[in-house]
Amino acid sequence: MPLDPTKNADWQIAEAAEKKMKTSQQLAEELDIKQDELLPHGHYIAKVDFAKVLKRLKNKPDGKFIEVTAITPTPLGEGKSTTTLGLLQGLGKRKKKVTACIRQPSGGPTMNIKGSAAGGGLAQCIPLTEFSLGLTGDINAVMNAHNLAMVALTARMQHEFNYDDKQLAKRNLKRLNIDPKNVEMGWVMDFCAQALRNIIIGIGGKMDGFMMPSKFGIAVSSEVMAILSVFSDLADFRKRMGGIVVAYDKKGIPVTTEDLEVAGAMTAWMRNAINPNLLQSLEGQPCFVHAGPFANIAVGQSSIVADKICLKMADYHITESGFGADIGFEKFWNVKCRYSGNIPNVSVITATIRALKHHGVKAGAPPVIPGRPIPTEYFKENLKWLEDGMSNVIQHINTVKKAGINPVVCINRFHTDTDAEVKLTRKMCEDAGARVAESNHWKYGGAGALELADAVIDACNDKVNFKFLYDLDTPLRKRVELIAKEVYGSDGVSYSPEATVKAERFEKDPKYKDYATMMVKTHLSLSHDPAIKGVPKGWILHIRDFLTYGGARFICPVAGNISLMPGTSSDPAYRRVDVDLKTGKVRGLF
Repeated sequence: MPLDPTKNADWQIAEAAEKKMKTSQQLAEELDIKQDELLPHGHYIAKVDFAKVLKRLKNKPDGKFIEVTAITPTPLGEGKSTTTLGLLQGLGKRKKKVTACIRQPSGGPTMNIKGSAAGGGLAQCIPLTEFSLGLTGDINAVMNAHNLAMVALTARMQHEFNYDDKQLAKRNLKRLNIDPKNVEMGWVMDFCAQALRNIIIGIGGKMDGFMMPSKFGIAVSSEVMAILSVFSDLADFRKRMGGIVVAYDKKGIPVTTEDLEVAGAMTAWMRNAINPNLLQSLEGQPCFVHAGPFANIAVGQSSIVADKICLKMADYHITESGFGADIGFEKFWNVKCRYSGNIPNVSVITATIRALKHHGVKAGAPPVIPGRPIPTEYFKENLKWLEDGMSNVIQHINTVKKAGINPVVCINRFHTDTDAEVKLTRKMCEDAGARVAESNHWKYGGAGALELADAVIDACNDKVNFKFLYDLDTPLRKRVELIAKEVYGSDGVSYSPEATVKAERFEKDPKYKDYATMMVKTHLSLSHDPAIKGVPKGWILHIRDFLTYGGARFICPVAGNISLMPGTSSDPAYRRVDVDLKTGKVRGLF
């Protein structure tokens, strides 16, 4: 690649690489995808009919399964997507038949602080503009399906308010008696819009809807997106869509999308979105993009069906989990692997020197504040901060080992890191029982990821003694306690009175026995307080509420103050995005 990432922006590097992109047809031929399985969206992006591929390859053995996670990140992220793409390119350099799957980026972070999650430098997913700005419309389909449920709910509430039972019966409707004070869902949009967190709808006359409080969440927090991540086939998808709880009636009985007779139409909106999207790395390796739920408020995984087809088509397949190992890996381990039946061979823990330093608070490391640049002190050698912050990566190494999975720590090296810092990180991680690889994929692409690729290949040959943290017979609050103590490092769990009442109800009702436990927690700390760094000691995880996702079949314990609608910062990325009026190409994406 002729461009230098220390001097050129991500979009410039992507634009140069896109001039030599493989067509989707070329990628399909390399993966032995048949013509009737490939669903082109232009020359360079395609969907793949997962059901046809799985049927054709059902008897083929799976390839090696590699998961990529990270330490507790700074607000800017530590390069999981970049590491995923770098490893993909590094394995490609080693002549391995390899695929990867990453999540589709939300428009919220893309236009805010974090960027599009396409990777960076010389390890990216392309075409960048299409990847970042809507792709094939999956998130738009999620929004339409989700908001259609809200249209069905609010229209039904209006009609039940305006009509008596006899008039409803003439319209072939029965009274659902929805409680306006107990509505579970809100609306969604794919931006960070704090002004829409709490709204009033139905203002006007009786023909303008039922007036009540409502809310917006970001699209990727939608239960529809969670279902897209965990479904197994179309029948399973349709069943889950019908189980979404929209509200409760005045007796506390759930009102679902099936009750509102809208689940079928919601599934129709999603008919194309259920098929994974095929893109590529800067160096031409196939990279699938499918589903995009956040890990702090949802499952944080790309889709099970995308992983399944890749495991059949490739000798090595890489999948990425959201945020740090306390959130994304824990959900990969105890939820995604349980649902899919796929067992990983390796987990790659992405670590950066800057993030390890920022956990060195006892040694005096200054805070990294969301929305502001990282303090310049972080770009100078400081072994005291680094050594103090190493406890965080060691905590995550131990979490991966508890799952019986082989950990490989990837030191995602920045050009400002010193040799002494890398040496110290390597020694302490090896002492904790992990393989360690320095990787320079951001600067050199696949050639810079060969040490990482070799470490992963080596780890894939080791035996895996995979085990879940809990089985499905474990009561809900015991599951939460196990996650809090074994993964987060807390001394225990406390519950608000409201959360206690809900937990008791869930534990008594056998229908919730096989629901996954989906923690909702900040990604910026092992605790529920984003300001606490490192590995906190002597603390109690506080659960203030439980959310239920009846279609996805999740029970979500809510720790701390987590909003389903993030806010836009004072210096958002959209200020630097524009279109070149001569070429029509987008500038400024990262």
